Amino acid sequence: MKYVTVIVLCAVVLYGLIEAWPLLRGPRLFISSPTDNENIPGGIVIVSGNAARTAVLKLNDAPILHEENGNFSSTLTLPTGSSILTIVATDRFGRRATETRTVFVPF
Repeated sequence: MKYVTVIVLCAVVLYGLIEAWPLLRGPRLFISSPTDNENIPGGIVIVSGNAARTAVLKLNDAPILHEENGNFSSTLTLPTGSSILTIVATDRFGRRATETRTVFVPF
């Protein structure tokens, strides 16, 4: 009987760790557009991607709305020259994931 109790207790702890793993990992951020060092003729860029396990999502310190599944998209008009786009995903515990893209708008 003692071994059955130990096995059940180990199974419950293992199950709890498996279910808690996404929360322990923190936010995940994937940017699909634009690519790094991309040329943007006309200066209009669509920043899009997916942010998993994210409470707050920001692009250059401005909030971005994201869907429940984590997908997001934001359109920006950039000046000519080089621009740096910084996307920060923060989870409810304050952990962050950051991605940076440098884009260039030709003259």
